[in-house]
Parts: sequence; structure tokens; C-alpha cells
Amino acid sequence: MRARWIERWDGPLLDGERPKPRPGSGEVLVAVEACGVGLTVLNCIRGNLGDDPADLPRIPGHELVGTVAEVGPGVDPDWVGRRAMAYFYLLCARCRRCLAGAESMCERLAGHVGVHRDGGYAEWTVLPERNVVPLPEGIEATAATVIPDAIATPVHVAGRARIRPGERVAVIAAGGGVGIHMVQVARVYGAEVAGLEASAEKLDYLERVLGVPAADSTDFAGVRLPAGWGDGPDVVVDLLGTEASLEWGLRTLGPDGRLVLLTTFPGRTVSVSPREMVFRQQTVVASRYASRSELMFGARLVAEERVRPVVGRVAGPGDVDGLHDALRRGDLLGRGALTWTDRQ
Repeated sequence: MRARWIERWDGPLLDGERPKPRPGSGEVLVAVEACGVGLTVLNCIRGNLGDDPADLPRIPGHELVGTVAEVGPGVDPDWVGRRAMAYFYLLCARCRRCLAGAESMCERLAGHVGVHRDGGYAEWTVLPERNVVPLPEGIEATAATVIPDAIATPVHVAGRARIRPGERVAVIAAGGGVGIHMVQVARVYGAEVAGLEASAEKLDYLERVLGVPAADSTDFAGVRLPAGWGDGPDVVVDLLGTEASLEWGLRTLGPDGRLVLLTTFPGRTVSVSPREMVFRQQTVVASRYASRSELMFGARLVAEERVRPVVGRVAGPGDVDGLHDALRRGDLLGRGALTWTDRQ
């Protein structure tokens, strides 16, 4: 089968033939239709989610969508022929956190798809049965690649931040792969939304296509939120994670506000004033990925056309390096997608 893979962490993406995998006990073989391309893939390739040489060589790609072609022993045979999405975290599904629905906090987490086992940058891949989630009918493959992370993550954020109807939500980096869906999910929850972006193209898309008030965040000191937001947002979702964005979020947050953190860049810090936070009863909330049920809810939002997947660019296996370059430059609108058409 054709695949793209790495042989060292932070190494080049190789292109060629790899052995077609076979499902073992408790596993399914997926014929990959498409795989999402976002910043998390680059983090995986760099080794930021695991850099054990024993996990190499590795085929990256966690936002994969495809059709179950074969099942291993102990797997429900009804999976064969069904379209499915991958759940990113290699969960145990048995610990107390998994049983409580907090699967992204699994106590026996075995790693991540595309880091600790092969992902969707290949024509075929094998996954544990518990890591495949049914895809609703009628969703096109490239659009579906957005669901497992870029839509599921905002659904989890909405729950962590307790977004309520009528609240004001500011999204930093609102034109990126997660941000452009975060603004839509927040609206599903009934919020007023404003997006912050440094890219003119992304600002235009937010306002013209999604109808979201957008502010240029090239200089956070000059950010202007919508009129009527005088005492600040109820929720700030920071998808940038720089010192400037974190400081702006804390400074701008309104009374009883929640600042949501998602980025995991090493060495990033921000100073807080406990006195100010207590007087204004503010909260800093961390949000880590999503549960399988949140992934399924995100898929339903797409199927019901309440959230529009934004895939700015689609590429074949030979052109995925260009998508990576666009991500590094920050000029990819929404998500990218790698598609597999001439399967071997």
C-alpha cells in the first residue's frame, strides 16, 4: 500500500510502499478515504506527543475517515462495510474515568493514533475497535475529517466552559482548524461570538461567510470587541497560547468569566492576580480533546448542517507536504485534508 511515514521524530515525511496491515484480536482494518491535516499532526511528527524511538517508523494522521473492510477475532462482524471515524486517544475504555465518560483523561492511556500506532497517512490502517466511531450517512469524506478533532474539541470546550445561551464568547485564532469550528459550536450553544485573527483572509471569511464579528489580533492592544460587550466576554477560548494572547484573555475577561486553555507549548507562562480574579470571580479552565460521545455529537451537528466543516485545501499523498508548509506559515484556512483515491 502507498503511505507517507517518518523514520525519526521531527524527520522528513517519506513516500512509498508499506506492507498492508492485518487486524488482530479486537482490531479492525480501515480502508482510509481521507485524513485531516492540522497542527496536531505536525506536533505528532515533531515528537511532542511521544518521541520513543521504539515507536518508529510511524505513519501519522489521526483525523482519519474510512470504511471498515475487515475485523479481527472478537470484533462484531457488523462493522464490515460501515464508514467510521477514528478516536484520537488510545483509551482503555475500562478505567473509572473512561466509564464516567471522561475518556480523554483515561488512567491507562496507551498513547495516540498516529504516534503510538499508525494513522491515516496510508491507504489502509488498523485500529482497536474501541477507537472507531460510526460516521452518520451523507457526510462526504473530506468534510468528515474535520469531525474527530476540529469539531469534537470545540464540543468539549463548550462543556468545560459551561457556555450558556446569551453569553459572549471570544475565540482567539478563530480562523484556524479548531477556531473556525469553535465559533460555530459556540453559536449552537446559543452564544454571541466574536473571532480574533491576524490573517486578512481569515478575518474576511469569518465575517463574510460565517457572519461572525471579527477583530484583527496582529496587535492585541488594538483589539476591538463588538459594541455592547462593555464589561468583557463571558468566555475567552485561547487557541493561540502566546503570552500576549493569554494576557489579553485574562485582562479582557468579564465578571464570572472563564478563560479556556488548549495549547500545550512548553515554556509558555502568564502572570495572574489572584486578587483581581477573586473580586471578578473568574476561572481558568483547561480543556483536553473530547470524549467519544462528544465526537458523535459533533458528527450529528454536521449531519444536521448546524456546523459547516471548513476544509481550506485538499491534497493527494504526493502533495501533503504543501499542506504542512501552509500550516507552518499559518495561511491555511480551516483544516487541510489528505485524500486516497487510487487504492492499491
